[in-house]
Order: sequence, then C-alpha cells, then structure tokens
Amino acid sequence: MPFLKYLKKRGTLCQKPNFHAVDIVYPVCCGMDIHKSFIVACIAVTDESSHTEHHLKRFSTFQKGLRELAAWLKSFNCFDVCMESAGKYWIPIFNALEASGIKVCLTHPKYVKAIKGKKTDKKDAKWIAELFKCDLVRSSFIPPLPIRQLRELCRYYVKLTYVLSSEKNREQNCLTMCNFKLDDVFTDLSGKSASRVITKLLEHGNSDFDVAPLLDKHCKATVQEVIDALDGELSPVETEKLKLVRLHKEYLGALRDTLELLILEFAHPFARQIELLLTVPGIKEPLTAVRILAEIGADMSVFETSKQLCSWAGLIP
Repeated sequence: MPFLKYLKKRGTLCQKPNFHAVDIVYPVCCGMDIHKSFIVACIAVTDESSHTEHHLKRFSTFQKGLRELAAWLKSFNCFDVCMESAGKYWIPIFNALEASGIKVCLTHPKYVKAIKGKKTDKKDAKWIAELFKCDLVRSSFIPPLPIRQLRELCRYYVKLTYVLSSEKNREQNCLTMCNFKLDDVFTDLSGKSASRVITKLLEHGNSDFDVAPLLDKHCKATVQEVIDALDGELSPVETEKLKLVRLHKEYLGALRDTLELLILEFAHPFARQIELLLTVPGIKEPLTAVRILAEIGADMSVFETSKQLCSWAGLIP
C-alpha cells in the first residue's frame, strides 16, 4: 500500500485505466466438448446489445447423431464451430461438419483450458463458445480432405517401412545367434546374393552346399569369405523362426509396393505440384515428393513465413 500511495502522490494513478471491451467477432457460434461417445454443444447467440443467450444440447457421436448436430446448428444459422483436438475422436466430427458446410476451428486444449474448479461438460462447452465468439482461440491448420487422405496413406507407408526394418533386424539376429557372420561379408542381407545363400542354408539345414553359383557377379565378397561366414550351427528353433521372419518380410515388401502404387494413384490430381517438388535438389523419387506434399499441403498461403513452414514440417528443433 505505501508504494501505491507513492504512485498516487506522483500523479501516476490519478486516473482510472481505460479497459476496451472485447469485440464480438462471431455473434452466432458454437463451442463443443468432445468425448468418445457423445458431444456437448453450446451455441452462443449474441445480440446488438452484447447480451449472449446460450443453447446447450448433447449429441451422440454415431453418424446419426452427427447429422442431428449439423441440422441443429443450421437451425440457429450457426456456421462457425470451435472444438478441442481430443485424440482421434475429433476427426469424424470434423469431417461430418465440414461436409455440411460448417466452418470448424480446431484448437489445442491448452488454448481453451478452463479455470480450475467445478468442471462439467456443459461448462466446458460454454467456456469454449465464450472464448471463440471473441476470437480468442488459436486455430490449428487443417489441410483439405484430399491432402488429409493422402497423408493417412503416406504415414501408413512409413509404418510399414518401420515394421519391415524390424523384420530385417530380426533376421540378422537369428543368424547372429547361430554364429553365421553373413552380415560381415554382405552389405545387405536382403540383396540377391545374400538372399540366395540364406534360402539354400534353410533348405539344407547346414552350410554343406556349393556357394559359388549363388553369388552375383557384382558381389564384392569372395567365395571363401562366404564359406567362412557360414561356419555356424543352425538350431531347429532358429530355423523355423527364420522361415517365418522371411515369409513376413516378403509379405510386407509386397504390401508396401502395392501401397506405393495406391499413393501415386491418389496423388495424381497434384501432378503439377509433384513435378515442381522434383526440381528441388535431393528429391528424386515421386513418392518422396508425394510424402512432402501430404504433410505441408498444396496451398502455401496458409504459412505466413518460410520459417513457419519449416516449423510445421518438423525441420526446426
């Protein structure tokens, strides 16, 4: 208090501060609290005298409930909705509302976190609506539906690549446990020469076979080096395990090739953007260009600066 009296004495606090009223950007909007099985929606209708009337209703997340939600919003002439990004639960709701012509603002939960206290679903929905009507919510960038669908396929391709790499490591571990040093003489155990040698090894159950016809003419390893690397003992358990691993690896490779063709087919409408990306140094394969396009989209106007684009792409620590 003495410090405040000192400021008043100097005239610093002689006038009351002027607080500007927050502008209402969305007179009719909706805030939604999303759960796995239901949605609590709150429509905020603000009149010219800044008086807000709230309308609350609960809907199911089944497709029928989403159609009812869209019809209820349109009955209030509400075409602006705000909701949290809750796991994967927001995706079907976003798609349904987007298809109905309703503009959805998806935001991170930290931007609409309510004040600690007695939290309920209705209070959360009302709080989101109150923040959104004053445009105090930061919206996340959501690319158009074709880009989102392409992204799903590309990310599944990456997952298959990870699983395939795990199976390759598992194959090498089986050979290492039996003291076969093929990884010391072959650069890649999935190569032609290495694959032929491993297949022959599984057929015979030992290394008592002619290695020379199995080696490719471009193979750097000599016949004697391969024979020395095969000086191990293949146990029955590792034999069966290795057969299953190789079978799974072959299946994953074929599945990934099929998925690559599917991705390139879905990416056909973006042929011009893909050709442009292929002119960038270091990007040689069309699939690489498609994967970049699937992450950043085809419209660069959504990014204010190149730094923001790099941040979105995950290239900035």
